[in-house]
Amino acid sequence: MNSDDDLLILEQILAGNKDLFRLLVKRYESAVYGMGIGFFRNAEDASDFTQEVFLKIFRSLQRFEGRSRFSTWLYKIAYNTALNSIRRKNEYRSLAEDDMVPDTDTPERVMLRKVIREAVLESISDLPERFRVCVDLFFFYDRSYQEIEMITGYPVNTVKSHVFRAKKLLRDKLGALMEGGIE
Repeated sequence: MNSDDDLLILEQILAGNKDLFRLLVKRYESAVYGMGIGFFRNAEDASDFTQEVFLKIFRSLQRFEGRSRFSTWLYKIAYNTALNSIRRKNEYRSLAEDDMVPDTDTPERVMLRKVIREAVLESISDLPERFRVCVDLFFFYDRSYQEIEMITGYPVNTVKSHVFRAKKLLRDKLGALMEGGIE
């Protein structure tokens, strides 16, 4: 299924075949749930978030104008829903905080990876929120600069600048840690 398929399904849903919405849910549910895990850090909140996002999507389908891919529009709604919820709770944690590497290595490599990961996480957590969000969407959600612009509302040059500045800040901080030794 591609974005043209999404548009055909949307047309049919808007024409009255509401049952087809389940196809869009099936296609995007894991991505929205993954975003929920990234923001909320637990399955229950991520599941509630996913349901809330798809309810908003369903209620807003007639407002989709087709100026972007359906997936970009969906991610923007999901992102804004997550941000609003996080702002209410006043906490945002980067998706980079997930430990995606299994501990199947030697104890020394596991410990080294843990120390490095903690240094990276600390460095990412020190970034301004607008930088962390752009870095997450770019590196961990594999969104283009244009998609991040549509999702966050930041102009594309601002998105590029945020990613560039975040990388420089991370490089400087992690470089200083490596030169001084990780504590």
